[in-house]
Amino acid sequence: MQRIFIGDVQGCADELEALYARATEAFSTDFSLWIAGDLVNRGPDNRRALERVRELVEAERAEYVLGNHEIHLISTGLGLRDLAANDSIEDVLGASDAMEWVDWLRKRPLVVEGAIAGQPFAMVHASVGPGWSLSELVSRGRAVSERLSGDREAARSFLALDLDEDPVREDLARLTRGRSATDSGWSSSEPGRKEGAWHRAWAAHEPDYGIVYGHWARQGLHVENGLRGLDTGCVHHGRGRDGYLTAWLPESLPRAAGGRAFDAPDDRFWQIQASRRYYFPAQDRIQDGA
Repeated sequence: MQRIFIGDVQGCADELEALYARATEAFSTDFSLWIAGDLVNRGPDNRRALERVRELVEAERAEYVLGNHEIHLISTGLGLRDLAANDSIEDVLGASDAMEWVDWLRKRPLVVEGAIAGQPFAMVHASVGPGWSLSELVSRGRAVSERLSGDREAARSFLALDLDEDPVREDLARLTRGRSATDSGWSSSEPGRKEGAWHRAWAAHEPDYGIVYGHWARQGLHVENGLRGLDTGCVHHGRGRDGYLTAWLPESLPRAAGGRAFDAPDDRFWQIQASRRYYFPAQDRIQDGA
């Protein structure tokens, strides 16, 4: 079965459907979608994107890890946060079945592992700690999922914790929000220099597994040995750049003799350009004089 890894959709359901149609034409039903988080928010049609992915998850033809925008949706649904000015998740949270969606999302994993042509990998939304083995990463992700997927009140209490109160709560934040890191700490902010990126610190430990991730639209498509960063800012189209929904299809073309799935360079990508501008954040409207 062809695996199709997809970067941040963020409610851009038209582009997701275009990619799904292309996959169906190419592979019939012999493919699975691997969604690297942030399926929702900022874009116009979160519910349709969720419904498509849920259909495939329940048919065992998709994997879907949580991103920071899913955590925001869950936290808002559980009464921990208010909708922000730039949120677009009312189509989910304003519906009569909102809490069913919150509960379904709470049961999605933070980390999914697998192997491509014998090379082990993990899919996460944002970042991995320097020096973490694959087994440690999976164990940390599982610990977060256990706390998040219990009864609603337990999940609410867990999400309400400050990061310095509980190492599992900090792992949730790091897995869904991290961009910068050293061996001694991490941050959700973008690093001032490339050397400060979380994946530079991770790669310095010479890990024996690959990572597929999203989350970092301004970084763009990131292809290095062991790394596939797939957030190419579909929802940010028209904000001074073109935005794309990007997919990686690692089994679609044979590798050179002796090559591994996560070697670079790599040209096994599909990109669907955003059909229009979707996201008009408040700060843009202020800058434009609106």
